[in-house]
Amino acid sequence: MKGVQLCARFSIATNRLRYCGPEAADRSLYRSIVDGSDLDASAEALLRFEALEPYLSAIADKHGLDPLDYEVVEAYWIGNRLLEDFTREDFRGILDGFRKRGLPRKAAERLEAHLPENPLPHHAFHVTFVGVGAVTGKVATTVENMEKCRPAWARVTRVDGGTLEVEKPSLTIDGGLRLGPAGRSTCEFDPEILPGVTAGDTVALHWGWPALVLETEQATRLAAYTVRALTDSSKALGGLGVL
Repeated sequence: MKGVQLCARFSIATNRLRYCGPEAADRSLYRSIVDGSDLDASAEALLRFEALEPYLSAIADKHGLDPLDYEVVEAYWIGNRLLEDFTREDFRGILDGFRKRGLPRKAAERLEAHLPENPLPHHAFHVTFVGVGAVTGKVATTVENMEKCRPAWARVTRVDGGTLEVEKPSLTIDGGLRLGPAGRSTCEFDPEILPGVTAGDTVALHWGWPALVLETEQATRLAAYTVRALTDSSKALGGLGVL
Protein backbone atom coordinates (compact mmCIF):
# COMPACT_ATOMS: atom_id res chain seq x y z
CA MET A 1 0.00 0.00 0.00
CA LYS A 2 1.29 3.47 -0.90
CA GLY A 3 1.22 6.39 1.51
CA VAL A 4 -1.36 8.19 -0.64
CA GLN A 5 -3.67 5.18 -0.41
CA LEU A 6 -3.27 4.86 3.35
CA CYS A 7 -3.96 8.56 3.83
CA ALA A 8 -6.97 8.37 1.52
CA ARG A 9 -8.47 5.57 3.63
CA PHE A 10 -8.54 7.79 6.72
CA SER A 11 -9.36 11.05 4.93
CA ILE A 12 -12.25 10.00 2.69
CA ALA A 13 -14.82 10.04 5.50
CA THR A 14 -14.25 13.69 6.47
CA ASN A 15 -14.27 14.78 2.84
CA ARG A 16 -17.60 13.04 2.25
CA LEU A 17 -18.94 14.84 5.32
CA ARG A 18 -17.58 18.13 3.89
CA TYR A 19 -15.52 18.72 7.02
CA CYS A 20 -12.07 18.89 5.46
CA GLY A 21 -10.32 19.09 2.11
CA PRO A 22 -11.38 20.23 -1.36
CA GLU A 23 -14.94 19.57 -2.48
CA ALA A 24 -15.57 16.17 -4.13
CA ALA A 25 -12.02 14.96 -3.53
CA ASP A 26 -13.57 11.73 -2.25
CA ARG A 27 -14.02 10.54 -5.84
CA SER A 28 -10.31 10.40 -6.60
CA LEU A 29 -9.56 9.17 -3.06
CA TYR A 30 -11.94 6.25 -3.56
CA ARG A 31 -10.38 5.27 -6.88
CA SER A 32 -6.91 5.43 -5.37
CA ILE A 33 -7.98 3.10 -2.56
CA VAL A 34 -9.80 0.46 -4.60
CA ASP A 35 -7.72 0.21 -7.77
CA GLY A 36 -4.64 2.39 -7.34
CA SER A 37 -5.65 4.98 -9.93
CA ASP A 38 -5.80 8.79 -9.61
CA LEU A 39 -2.87 8.77 -7.19
CA ASP A 40 -1.55 12.15 -8.34
CA ALA A 41 -4.97 13.79 -8.03
CA SER A 42 -5.42 12.24 -4.60
CA ALA A 43 -1.99 13.40 -3.45
CA GLU A 44 -2.75 16.96 -4.55
CA ALA A 45 -6.11 16.87 -2.79
CA LEU A 46 -4.76 15.40 0.46
CA LEU A 47 -2.17 18.16 0.77
CA ARG A 48 -5.06 20.66 0.67
CA PHE A 49 -6.75 19.15 3.74
CA GLU A 50 -6.57 22.05 6.18
CA ALA A 51 -5.66 20.18 9.38
CA LEU A 52 -3.66 17.39 7.72
CA GLU A 53 -0.93 18.96 5.62
CA PRO A 54 0.85 20.82 8.45
CA TYR A 55 1.34 17.54 10.33
CA LEU A 56 2.51 15.54 7.33
CA SER A 57 4.92 18.28 6.29
CA ALA A 58 6.32 18.63 9.82
CA ILE A 59 6.93 14.88 10.21
CA ALA A 60 8.40 14.67 6.71
CA ASP A 61 10.71 17.67 7.17
CA LYS A 62 12.05 16.32 10.46
CA HIS A 63 13.05 13.03 8.83
CA GLY A 64 13.92 14.08 5.30
CA LEU A 65 10.95 12.31 3.73
CA ASP A 66 8.07 13.17 1.41
CA PRO A 67 4.86 14.28 3.17
CA LEU A 68 2.98 11.34 1.66
CA ASP A 69 5.65 8.73 2.30
CA TYR A 70 3.97 5.64 3.78
CA GLU A 71 5.87 5.91 7.08
CA VAL A 72 4.95 9.60 7.46
CA VAL A 73 1.26 8.91 6.87
CA GLU A 74 1.31 5.90 9.18
CA ALA A 75 2.98 7.97 11.90
CA TYR A 76 0.20 10.55 11.87
CA TRP A 77 -2.80 8.23 11.64
CA ILE A 78 -1.55 5.15 13.51
CA GLY A 79 1.77 5.96 15.17
CA ASN A 80 5.37 4.88 14.68
CA ARG A 81 8.96 5.87 15.51
CA LEU A 82 8.77 9.08 13.45
CA LEU A 83 6.68 10.70 16.20
CA GLU A 84 9.46 10.47 18.75
CA ASP A 85 11.62 13.44 19.73
CA PHE A 86 9.20 16.11 18.53
CA THR A 87 9.76 19.34 20.42
CA ARG A 88 7.59 22.29 21.32
CA GLU A 89 9.41 24.28 18.64
CA ASP A 90 8.52 21.64 16.04
CA PHE A 91 4.86 21.83 17.05
CA ARG A 92 4.86 25.62 16.94
CA GLY A 93 5.52 25.28 13.22
CA ILE A 94 2.40 23.12 12.94
CA LEU A 95 0.35 25.73 14.82
CA ASP A 96 1.68 28.39 12.44
CA GLY A 97 0.35 26.28 9.58
CA PHE A 98 -3.04 26.09 11.26
CA ARG A 99 -3.16 29.88 11.68
CA LYS A 100 -2.74 30.25 7.92
CA ARG A 101 -5.62 27.82 7.38
CA GLY A 102 -8.17 29.31 9.76
CA LEU A 103 -7.22 28.66 13.40
CA PRO A 104 -7.83 31.93 15.28
CA ARG A 105 -4.60 33.59 16.41
CA LYS A 106 -5.66 33.79 20.07
CA ALA A 107 -6.52 30.09 20.09
CA ALA A 108 -3.13 29.22 18.60
CA GLU A 109 -1.36 31.36 21.20
CA ARG A 110 -3.22 29.65 24.07
CA LEU A 111 -2.37 26.22 22.71
CA GLU A 112 1.26 27.18 22.18
CA ALA A 113 1.55 28.35 25.79
CA HIS A 114 0.42 24.95 27.09
CA LEU A 115 2.24 22.55 24.80
CA PRO A 116 3.62 19.45 26.54
CA GLU A 117 7.38 18.97 26.44
CA ASN A 118 7.25 16.43 23.62
CA PRO A 119 3.93 16.95 21.79
CA LEU A 120 2.86 14.11 19.50
CA PRO A 121 2.04 15.03 15.90
CA HIS A 122 -0.60 12.27 15.92
CA HIS A 123 -4.24 12.61 14.96
CA ALA A 124 -5.44 11.57 18.43
CA PHE A 125 -3.45 14.46 19.93
CA HIS A 126 -4.80 16.86 17.33
CA VAL A 127 -8.38 15.80 18.03
CA THR A 128 -8.10 16.17 21.80
CA PHE A 129 -5.63 19.04 22.20
CA VAL A 130 -6.04 21.33 19.17
CA GLY A 131 -9.71 20.31 18.90
CA VAL A 132 -12.09 18.79 16.38
CA GLY A 133 -12.99 21.45 13.84
CA ALA A 134 -10.76 24.07 15.45
CA VAL A 135 -9.03 24.87 12.15
CA THR A 136 -11.98 24.85 9.74
CA GLY A 137 -14.76 25.75 12.18
CA LYS A 138 -17.01 23.14 10.54
CA VAL A 139 -17.32 20.77 13.51
CA ALA A 140 -18.01 21.46 17.19
CA THR A 141 -15.28 20.42 19.61
CA THR A 142 -17.22 18.07 21.89
CA VAL A 143 -16.26 14.80 23.57
CA GLU A 144 -18.71 13.01 21.27
CA ASN A 145 -17.01 14.44 18.18
CA MET A 146 -13.56 13.74 19.61
CA GLU A 147 -14.59 10.10 19.89
CA LYS A 148 -15.83 10.05 16.30
CA CYS A 149 -12.74 11.78 14.96
CA ARG A 150 -9.97 9.96 16.81
CA PRO A 151 -8.48 7.00 14.91
CA ALA A 152 -10.09 4.17 16.89
CA TRP A 153 -9.27 0.46 16.86
CA ALA A 154 -12.20 -1.94 16.99
CA ARG A 155 -12.44 -5.72 17.00
CA VAL A 156 -14.89 -7.10 14.48
CA THR A 157 -17.33 -9.49 16.14
CA ARG A 158 -19.66 -10.08 13.20
CA VAL A 159 -19.91 -9.32 9.48
CA ASP A 160 -23.42 -9.01 8.07
CA GLY A 161 -23.59 -7.93 4.44
CA GLY A 162 -22.35 -4.34 4.36
CA THR A 163 -22.39 -3.95 8.14
CA LEU A 164 -19.80 -4.70 10.79
CA GLU A 165 -20.56 -5.33 14.45
CA VAL A 166 -17.54 -4.13 16.40
CA GLU A 167 -16.31 -3.88 19.97
CA LYS A 168 -14.24 -0.90 21.05
CA PRO A 169 -13.59 1.44 23.97
CA SER A 170 -14.94 5.00 23.81
CA LEU A 171 -13.57 8.32 24.97
CA THR A 172 -14.79 9.62 28.31
CA ILE A 173 -13.88 12.29 30.87
CA ASP A 174 -12.89 10.79 34.21
CA GLY A 175 -10.37 13.05 35.89
CA GLY A 176 -9.07 13.70 32.38
CA LEU A 177 -9.57 12.21 28.95
CA ARG A 178 -9.69 8.41 29.21
CA LEU A 179 -10.83 5.37 27.27
CA GLY A 180 -13.76 3.65 28.94
CA PRO A 181 -14.71 -0.03 28.84
CA ALA A 182 -15.32 -1.67 25.47
CA GLY A 183 -18.84 -1.59 24.10
CA ARG A 184 -20.47 -2.98 20.96
CA SER A 185 -21.78 -0.97 18.04
CA THR A 186 -22.43 -1.38 14.32
CA CYS A 187 -21.08 0.50 11.33
CA GLU A 188 -21.46 0.27 7.58
CA PHE A 189 -18.44 -0.63 5.48
CA ASP A 190 -17.52 -0.86 1.80
CA PRO A 191 -16.45 -4.36 0.69
CA GLU A 192 -14.41 -2.73 -2.10
CA ILE A 193 -12.31 -0.98 0.54
CA LEU A 194 -12.20 -3.85 3.04
CA PRO A 195 -12.42 -7.02 0.95
CA GLY A 196 -12.33 -10.19 3.01
CA VAL A 197 -12.80 -8.51 6.40
CA THR A 198 -13.91 -11.11 8.91
CA ALA A 199 -14.81 -11.61 12.56
CA GLY A 200 -11.68 -11.41 14.69
CA ASP A 201 -10.04 -8.71 12.56
CA THR A 202 -9.16 -5.36 14.09
CA VAL A 203 -10.22 -2.38 12.02
CA ALA A 204 -9.35 1.30 12.27
CA LEU A 205 -12.34 3.67 12.40
CA HIS A 206 -12.51 7.36 11.53
CA TRP A 207 -15.87 9.12 11.89
CA GLY A 208 -17.50 5.71 12.08
CA TRP A 209 -15.92 4.64 8.79
CA PRO A 210 -13.91 1.37 8.77
CA ALA A 211 -10.79 2.57 6.98
CA LEU A 212 -8.31 -0.27 7.30
CA VAL A 213 -7.76 -3.76 8.68
CA LEU A 214 -4.91 -3.23 11.14
CA GLU A 215 -2.01 -5.60 11.52
CA THR A 216 -1.53 -6.73 15.12
CA GLU A 217 1.52 -4.52 15.59
CA GLN A 218 -0.26 -1.51 14.10
CA ALA A 219 -3.18 -1.96 16.50
CA THR A 220 -0.74 -2.15 19.41
CA ARG A 221 1.00 1.04 18.32
CA LEU A 222 -2.27 2.88 17.72
CA ALA A 223 -3.43 2.03 21.23
CA ALA A 224 -0.11 3.07 22.80
CA TYR A 225 0.14 6.40 20.99
CA THR A 226 -3.52 7.16 21.68
CA VAL A 227 -2.99 6.67 25.42
CA ARG A 228 0.05 8.97 25.28
CA ALA A 229 -1.94 11.57 23.35
CA LEU A 230 -4.80 11.49 25.85
CA THR A 231 -2.42 11.79 28.80
CA ASP A 232 -0.63 14.78 27.29
CA SER A 233 -3.86 16.44 26.19
CA SER A 234 -5.41 16.02 29.65
CA LYS A 235 -2.47 17.74 31.32
CA ALA A 236 -2.43 20.55 28.78
CA LEU A 237 -6.19 21.11 28.81
CA GLY A 238 -6.11 21.14 32.59
CA GLY A 239 -3.68 24.04 32.36
CA LEU A 240 -6.02 25.76 29.94
CA GLY A 241 -8.88 25.34 32.41
CA VAL A 242 -10.86 23.15 29.99
CA LEU A 243 -10.78 19.96 32.10
